[in-house]
Amino acid sequence: MDFTSFVLHELPAPPARVLEVGCGEEGGVTPTLVAAGYDVVAIDPHAPDGPPYRRVSLDELEELQRFDAVVAGRVLHHVRPLGSALDKLVRLAPLLVVDEFAPERLRGPTQQWYEAQYRVLTAAGRDRRAPADLDEWRRRTSALHPSDVLLAELEARYDTRHLEWRPYLYRWLGGPATEGLEESLVRAGAIEAVGYRYVGTSTAAPRS
Repeated sequence: MDFTSFVLHELPAPPARVLEVGCGEEGGVTPTLVAAGYDVVAIDPHAPDGPPYRRVSLDELEELQRFDAVVAGRVLHHVRPLGSALDKLVRLAPLLVVDEFAPERLRGPTQQWYEAQYRVLTAAGRDRRAPADLDEWRRRTSALHPSDVLLAELEARYDTRHLEWRPYLYRWLGGPATEGLEESLVRAGAIEAVGYRYVGTSTAAPRS
């Protein structure tokens, strides 16, 4: 199940009010949510033009009306300060749906497999917008939150409704059948699952 389908499965029924944090230049899952009848606000400094998009960061967002849910796809790992950002999400909505990855798992056999796949796809003429060398990538992205830090901060504020570890590197590699191959290797224990999905419901009244 792709992330958009997962979000639709986890959200309350439309016309629930949803905030998408970090929709990116392509708009994230927002177009599908709007088409499904949700009342959506999507934020990102590089968001597309026009409603329901706003070119602001989470810190800059001023919203008096609460949402029914927040969706955050591949964004929380680089949000700083993390604690205050999550406190704001708790104030904004009781439900959080997250798609994330664990940078600390890009090591050992997982790193070796990824870099070998990257070389194969590059040799086949596929232009990858992804790191070729994970050691060099790690030096550039050392500030990313590892999964244990992010999950601990989430679990301090939310009751975990769903936590699922899953393939992730196919998104970087993008070759035919890469997702299936990665999934089979994860299932066999040959490489680590780098991606995870989290759904939580807030455990406390909104924080001041």
